[in-house]
Amino acid sequence: MNTETPIIVIGGGLAGSEAAWQAAERGAQVQLFEMRPARPTPAHQSANLGEIVCSNSLKSDEVGTAPYLLKEELRRGNSLMLAVAHQTAVPAGAALAVDREKFAAEVTRRIHAHPNIEVIREEIQEIPAQGIVIIATGPLTSPALSEQIARLTGATHLYFYDSISPIVDAETINYDIVWRAARYDKGGADYINCPMDEAQYDAFYEALIQAESVPLHEFEKTMFFEACLPIEEIARRGRDTLRFGPMKPVGLINPRTGRIPYAAVQLRQENLLADSYNLVGFQNHLKYGAQKAVLQKIPGLEQAEFIRFGQVHRNTFICAPAVLNETLQMRDQPHVLFAGQISGVEGYIEAMATGFMAGVHAAAIAVGRVPEKPPRHTAMGSLTNYIANSETKNFQPMNITFALLPPLEVAERKRLKRKRDRHLLQVELGLQEFAAWRSGYLCEGLR
Repeated sequence: MNTETPIIVIGGGLAGSEAAWQAAERGAQVQLFEMRPARPTPAHQSANLGEIVCSNSLKSDEVGTAPYLLKEELRRGNSLMLAVAHQTAVPAGAALAVDREKFAAEVTRRIHAHPNIEVIREEIQEIPAQGIVIIATGPLTSPALSEQIARLTGATHLYFYDSISPIVDAETINYDIVWRAARYDKGGADYINCPMDEAQYDAFYEALIQAESVPLHEFEKTMFFEACLPIEEIARRGRDTLRFGPMKPVGLINPRTGRIPYAAVQLRQENLLADSYNLVGFQNHLKYGAQKAVLQKIPGLEQAEFIRFGQVHRNTFICAPAVLNETLQMRDQPHVLFAGQISGVEGYIEAMATGFMAGVHAAAIAVGRVPEKPPRHTAMGSLTNYIANSETKNFQPMNITFALLPPLEVAERKRLKRKRDRHLLQVELGLQEFAAWRSGYLCEGLR
């Protein structure tokens, strides 16, 4: 492969920006194509690279969790996205959450400043037949490119619907009713909690299940990602499902009563100014008027003003195990790699991780090296193992979980009685294997 030929990255989201950065850091010349602002999407609000459109949370950063392992691998691999995330972090207890505007602005600044990256603001409608190509167009791939990807992969796209949580103006919250705390007081008082008694919960529940949703097109089949169900879909599964889901009061004691409420809604800080909060787990696809009426039944939000209401948008992804290997290359066309949510993962950190790997592998291909898949015990290796080796029937995107990592040996499981201790050992093993992979494969070719 001619190293003078640039690596083409299609899509300037989390995965595409990370891929471009990793390839450029290894000396490759990169052309990063982003269609915004010339062609907007239903969910993005700016033309910035790396814009986060749903929750501002990058999940748990508590040692011993699967999301922590994946983030720690990215940190140790010198991920651009993780560095910027820590630079723009906002309080979120044991989670890592960011000020979304500052995050995207800083990603954009760094990408544009890199001498090996050329940012091109135009829509790619045909996949280049020559050179190395990383497709990282995300869940909102344009119709023209979606058609090209369908032809390239030889399969009809799968799809599901993902929803965006509402955001409330902090000044309009009734602080005489709510209180600040994290569950079990872990990580500080970083969340605003809205308590409900049984009567208030029942009134909220009835309003929610009767509220009018945004109609879907007749030809579209609703396929929600199970871990990101709209609240009205959760509610329809039973009266108490919300109390055991996004409204569970576990670990929260109302200081005004000294008791755990019947149900609780948590609000998480949206930006560094703390002037807005998003409703944790409250993604929905109700009509805006119905949303306002339902959400204002939450104690403390009776007079709330909403900066943004929830909405639903279509997410597109390929049937990855039918076409990709564990280095994210197409089996039949190894010069084409996929990264991000379109590759068959779900979640921001997972998108960053696949972008990281695609960028590293593309740089290796450019100089004639054989890409080396991440070790199986790492979170990255477990994600790519899932992508490449899952059953193709009913394939669905996945977040990183311990279920994807190899199980411990029987003797270790017997020795370690507590689940947390077993998880800590899995994290330790993953980081050991990642260190070896990093010192050999990842560090070669760095500028």
